[in-house]
Amino acid sequence: MTRGSALLADLALPELPPGAIELRQDEPMRRHTTLRLGGPADLWARPADEASLAALLACCDRAGVPVCFVGGGSNLLVRDGGIRGVVINLGRMTRVWQPDPEGAPEQVEVEAGATTGKLLLAATQWQLGGLEFLGGVPGSVGGGLIMNAGTYLGEFTRVVTEVRSRRRDGSAVRRDHAACGFRYRASDLPADEVACAASLRLWPRPRAEIEAEVASLRERRKQREPSGVDNNGSTFTNPPGEFAGRLIEAAGLKGLRIGAAEVSPVHANWLVIRRDVDEPARAADLLALIGRVREAVQAAHGVTLELEVKVVGEAAQ
Repeated sequence: MTRGSALLADLALPELPPGAIELRQDEPMRRHTTLRLGGPADLWARPADEASLAALLACCDRAGVPVCFVGGGSNLLVRDGGIRGVVINLGRMTRVWQPDPEGAPEQVEVEAGATTGKLLLAATQWQLGGLEFLGGVPGSVGGGLIMNAGTYLGEFTRVVTEVRSRRRDGSAVRRDHAACGFRYRASDLPADEVACAASLRLWPRPRAEIEAEVASLRERRKQREPSGVDNNGSTFTNPPGEFAGRLIEAAGLKGLRIGAAEVSPVHANWLVIRRDVDEPARAADLLALIGRVREAVQAAHGVTLELEVKVVGEAAQ
């Protein structure tokens, strides 16, 4: 019996409508991260709606099964041993809508599983500004909310009025903007809850202006960032008044490689996975490279770099 099948038997999920929860046993996490790294999750679960999510969480809570929440995988490093327990992904909860398009067109609701691209496209079609920064942000809305994702054009904190979540026992909680505690690449949204949906307040803006600004941002990123390699985007947050990439480059680390993990020669704050080398792609090597970079920057500049990437799972046995 595999880990996944044993866990599924222990959970004893209640009777749910057909297709309410997509379940996969012993699912390789490399299929679900932009780094394409990571060992298996015991059980991978994608609920179709919030009611199914609540039922799944309640079962996990009663059985004492650990739960990990994963979004689009664009800011996630999963260790080679994989993740024990249930990994929950909201990739089927992707609605974006206007509750009152005639009376209050600037109010937009979005489920956390929607991609940032889908949200931006909807706002552009409705000629609503405020989300132009998403032209440079990959992944899901849920992950973006938790880390207050953004670019120089803005962050989620500018547009969010409320976030709705589920606790580990399945109960619901609502937080207004102030209670979310948004700050640079972080928030006070608890790690033991899963963000399910958010209310946004946008503002009218001509579609042509939105598209022009988004195109400019994407072109800027295309010129400054590496392509053709598996990556998470920026690996470290920028220290106050500084740029992590500049510190890493000044420490002479561009091109440094451990196994298939490399400090990008294009942008030093992008630690990437090369697939054109005779080395296996392992999370352990990327973690070793992260450690080497932090040590070198601390020695050269007296600055401790903080990870922007979330690291989960167990090391390989």
